[in-house]
Amino acid sequence: MLLMKTDGTDRLGFLLHDTARLMRKRFEKRGSEYGLSAAQWRLLFRLVKEEGVAQARLAELLEIEPISVSRLLDRMEEGGWIERRKDKDDRRVRMVFPTPKGREAYGVVKGMAGEIYEEALAGLTEEERRCLIGGLERIAENLADGETGCSAPRTTSEGSGQ
Repeated sequence: MLLMKTDGTDRLGFLLHDTARLMRKRFEKRGSEYGLSAAQWRLLFRLVKEEGVAQARLAELLEIEPISVSRLLDRMEEGGWIERRKDKDDRRVRMVFPTPKGREAYGVVKGMAGEIYEEALAGLTEEERRCLIGGLERIAENLADGETGCSAPRTTSEGSGQ
């Protein structure tokens, strides 16, 4: 029988999962005042970063079924957060854009996300923060299996990580 090391790596999956869950809960709690679900916030963030993306591509980026994306978009469009337009080259394709209301909310929530990240990283030195981000980027690289695009890890020189 192979025993796992006792350096804490045997808890890695649980720690990653629990940390992501706790951050998601904190974000949902603070972001709920805008009337959007966590899934809708994720979609809005993608739209602002990749404006004019096709609905089918959004489903891929968010790793959810196209029908679920369509329903999310329906509710968001009714609320004035997004707009859909026909692609100029292929009228069967619907492109999705954030509205001014969506952009404004994105700016507010991006600031809120920064506050939540600061809460999560409280007590860590700048060096520990850099090491944490670098380690997580390496883990993502190790597990990516050739995936590219928005899921690809970013280097620390590419921005604040938001």
